[in-house]
Amino acid sequence: MKKMLKTYLLLLLITCSTVIAQSEMDTVSSLPGVEIQTSVDRADIYVGDLITYRLTIIHDSTIELIPPPLGANLGAFDVKDYKPDVVSKREDSRIQSVNSFVLSTFTTGDYIIPPIPVVFVFPDSTKKLMISEPVPIKVNSLLLNTDDSLDIKPLKAQHAFEKDYYYYYLYSGLGLLIVLIVIALLWYRHHKKSMEAEPEDLRDPWEIAFERLALLKQKNLLDAGSYKLFYIELSETARWYLGRIFRQNVLDMTTVEFMSQFEEVELPPNVYDNILTFLRFADLVKFAKMIPENDKIDLDFNAVYNIVEQVRIAKLREKEIESDLKEKFEKDEPVSTGRQG
Repeated sequence: MKKMLKTYLLLLLITCSTVIAQSEMDTVSSLPGVEIQTSVDRADIYVGDLITYRLTIIHDSTIELIPPPLGANLGAFDVKDYKPDVVSKREDSRIQSVNSFVLSTFTTGDYIIPPIPVVFVFPDSTKKLMISEPVPIKVNSLLLNTDDSLDIKPLKAQHAFEKDYYYYYLYSGLGLLIVLIVIALLWYRHHKKSMEAEPEDLRDPWEIAFERLALLKQKNLLDAGSYKLFYIELSETARWYLGRIFRQNVLDMTTVEFMSQFEEVELPPNVYDNILTFLRFADLVKFAKMIPENDKIDLDFNAVYNIVEQVRIAKLREKEIESDLKEKFEKDEPVSTGRQG
C-alpha cells in the first residue's frame, strides 16, 4: 500500500512539476474561498463491484476554475459511467462543481485513486494549484469468505508466496509500461521533426481536415473495437485544424492548455464549448478506458465535422469582407480640383 502510494505521488509530482514549469503557477495546500473534496460510496469492495467516486470543487464566484484532466488520473480503475461538471450555485454564493465517476476493477489488492491537481485563476490573473486528497480502496477476492477445509489450510503459505509474486509482476509491468511510454514519446518527437521537414501541404486547412475525417471513417477502427485509436485520430484532427487556422502550436498540449490558448480567440458561436466537451470526453476514452456508445461516437464525429465547417464559413466570410474593403480602397482615386480652360 505504501509503495503504491509513493508511486502515485511520484507520478503526480512529475505531472505537477511540468504544469508549474509551463504555466508559472504556485502550488498551495489551501486557498481562501476554495474547497476540494474527494469521496467514494464504498472503500472496501469485492472484485467487479461498482463504486462511485466524486470530486467536489467549491470556490468563490470571483475565482475561475480550470477543469482538471480527470480522464488521466483514475489509477487502475475502469470508468463505467461518468457525469462531468455538474455546476450549481450554493447558498453562500460560491460555485460548486461535481464530477462523478462509476469505477470498477477486476484485480484484488490495496489501491489508491490518485490525488488530482486543480488549477484556479484569480482576478489578478495569477494561477494557483491545489491537490486533492488521495482515496484508498481495498479490493477483496470473492473467495475470501469461503470455508477453509483441513486439506486447504496447509496451502496458505503458498498462497502468500503467490500473492507476493503477483505484486512483483504488477509493479514490474507498471515499470515496463512507463519505459514504453517514454520510448513512444521520444519516437513521436523524432517522427514529428521528420514530418516538419516534409513539404507543407498548401491546400486550405478545411480541405485537409475533411480528407482526414473521410479517411478515418474508411479505416473501420470501430468495427475492430479500436475506440481509443479512433478518438486519438479524431481529436488530433480537431486540434491540428484549429491550430492551423488560428496559427497556434497546440498539438503537444494537454486539453486544459489547448483550451486556454483559445480563450481570447474569436471563434464562431458555440465552437469553444463544443470542442471543450468533445476533448474532455475523448480524454476519457484515450486515458481512462471509457467505452463510448455508438450514438455518442456518431455525435462526436459530427461535432468535429461541424466545427470544421463553421470555422471554414467564418474564415471565407472574413476573406470576402477583406476583399471588398481592398477593392473599395483601390477605387477611391483622388478627385482633381483644377479649372478647365
